Amino acid sequence: MRHLITIPVLWALATVCGPGCGTASAAADESRPNVRTITAFVRLDRSTYQKQIEDAMQVLSAAKAEFARRGYETQTVRIVTQPFAELVHGLSDPQALAFLRALDDLSQKDGFMPNVGPAMLHDTDDPAAMRLLAQVLSTLPHLNASVIIADDDGIHWKTIRESARLVRYVADHSAHSQGTFLFAATAMLKPLGPFYPGAYHTGAGRRFSLGFEGASVVQQVFGSTHGDFDASVAELARQLTIHARVGEEVGNAVAASSGWEFVGVDPTPAPLADASIGDAIERYTGAPFGSSGTMTAALAITTAVKAVRVKQVGYSGLMLPVMEDKRLAQRWAENTYEIDSLLAYSSVCGTGLDTVPLPGDISEERLVKIYSDVAALAWKWHKPLTARLQPVTNKRAGDRTDFDSQYLFNTTLHPVH
Repeated sequence: MRHLITIPVLWALATVCGPGCGTASAAADESRPNVRTITAFVRLDRSTYQKQIEDAMQVLSAAKAEFARRGYETQTVRIVTQPFAELVHGLSDPQALAFLRALDDLSQKDGFMPNVGPAMLHDTDDPAAMRLLAQVLSTLPHLNASVIIADDDGIHWKTIRESARLVRYVADHSAHSQGTFLFAATAMLKPLGPFYPGAYHTGAGRRFSLGFEGASVVQQVFGSTHGDFDASVAELARQLTIHARVGEEVGNAVAASSGWEFVGVDPTPAPLADASIGDAIERYTGAPFGSSGTMTAALAITTAVKAVRVKQVGYSGLMLPVMEDKRLAQRWAENTYEIDSLLAYSSVCGTGLDTVPLPGDISEERLVKIYSDVAALAWKWHKPLTARLQPVTNKRAGDRTDFDSQYLFNTTLHPVH
């Protein structure tokens, strides 16, 4: 399906921007990061969902076109539905799987990344949705999903156990154990953040947010500030603000022309491949990731992110995804850091244990303990964290992973202590 940008929308994008539009020209002198994601939030009606997707794609395409006009490349556009159990309410498992397969197929036809939200929002929710989601993640290659393991009411111990059970099942039943890449357990994360798999919402929809692939910005700044904490924070905050304000301008303009609500920017400097947060931190410390000074570099990044003067959503911190970042995957293989290191850095940063590879024989009980540690840390300090754990069936500590994904760099498995 082709999505066209109408003349009124283009006119509005050119005229509604308002005060601060000059920041777009300011960004012209800087190396522009990619826009990692523009994420729309919808509440699907199963009888009209194709039209709702089409409407969302019009908004996403308008934002993508405006970013392109300003010299920014957009990597992905994404659509998040209402929470999983609500989406499939009233359907038998075979009916739900058929509907979700159609949604998965539509995402590839129309060019968006789909997310069906949390299968358990509260610890009192029916875990039957988790059993169905395990089948979905094991068989459908594109649908992202999550659960919430801690919120303002406390830690969700039942949900933690269900998460461990799901991940153990999906690792054993999906090709290359890769279905686990599409699932995250989140703690203390608020709705409407743009980054996957933890993105979710509980409202009426017709909202959108966005995030940049800002690790490249951190690489540039830390390459020139040479480990000076105050100078690094000040310059990084300045640079991230330039791009975040462009994002805010684009979001507000699209909102004004479309009637959708723009809810904000997540200024977390997302990495991917050579846009490496691991490399950036090594430029700060002058040593391999995991060495002394890594915690300080993490604090510098999160301090700068918090200082970005836009409407913030999501994590607003630091991502350290082991297998999505080329340098982090390399250092994991070299054993310069481990799970406990990531948990320590999570005390000052944003996303916890992300794309962490685990031996295939890890037990459900051990997974419960790891999820519990993430939930405890997030709840204690009231900060958003994620656990995206990826056991690899039939692989042991010392073996190399064999994931087949453009987003993942294979690495060597560590023993779980």
